Amino acid sequence: MTAALKPPPPPPAPKPLLGRRRGTTEQVSVYLFLLIPLVAVAAAVPFAWGWGLGWSDIAIGAVFFVITGLGVTVGYHRLFTHGSFRPNRGLKIALAVAGGMSAQGSVVDWVADHRRHHAFSDKEGDPHSPWLFGTGPIAVMRGFWHAHMGWMFDRDRTNAERFAPDLLADEDLQRVDRLFPVLTVVSLLAPAMIGGLVTWSWQGALTAFFWAGIIRIALLHHVTWSVNSICHMLGERPFRSRDRAANVWPLALISFGESWHNTHHADPTSARHGVLPGQLDISARLIWIFEKLGWATNVRWPTPERIARLRVEQR
Repeated sequence: MTAALKPPPPPPAPKPLLGRRRGTTEQVSVYLFLLIPLVAVAAAVPFAWGWGLGWSDIAIGAVFFVITGLGVTVGYHRLFTHGSFRPNRGLKIALAVAGGMSAQGSVVDWVADHRRHHAFSDKEGDPHSPWLFGTGPIAVMRGFWHAHMGWMFDRDRTNAERFAPDLLADEDLQRVDRLFPVLTVVSLLAPAMIGGLVTWSWQGALTAFFWAGIIRIALLHHVTWSVNSICHMLGERPFRSRDRAANVWPLALISFGESWHNTHHADPTSARHGVLPGQLDISARLIWIFEKLGWATNVRWPTPERIARLRVEQR
């Protein structure tokens, strides 16, 4: 007599969408990181009218804007979120550090949020879609605020164990992740130190702290947030994607190519977002340089055949 067959075990339950809620201290720090640069931008015009903005502040701010901005676009986004290329260890750590100095969140939290965004893009579960409240005028205004920065005031955190287990298993990235508060302080104080040394004055240190530190961080914040908000509301959609991501060309330069957002959502793992003629993509060019130097391998460049397959049919 044969033994009865045992039923197969049930599939494991999916890991929850959200992780732990932020504690009070952590939530207060989020408010400070978001609101202080915003207040600084509002104060910038009267501050600069009488004194304070010099060429050294502009130069230092521009250098830090490029370094930290590319840390986000090439590091946090194209590498750690989408695996668009494989870096050597030194490049991996450098990009994680540069991204951390953008003051946009630790590498694990940023990647978990963005992978969740792609998993539920413009649907329930997307942490920052502008289309979660409807399409009427009030709903669109509410959606823009939510997508641009309102979503970051939510105390619920994306579950990194579900959306970023590879980063949690990487010891190098875990160390950089824990250093996020230190990197934020460095991002603010390093421009002040350089400004003080260049001008050999306390005033030079103070103005560099304000312009190349606080204002530069605020500007980069809003460039990144504009990809979440504007690039899901306005623009062209030449490629097929399952959401409302759009290409917005005026943002291409200051976003380092991230505003070719429809292209990115149509082909998320591609190392190049600006794939059509005339589409500037500084991040892709930097990845190309890394590849030529031998620092990056297995780069996922788009092919003409793939681009053609993803194009919306023209009528």
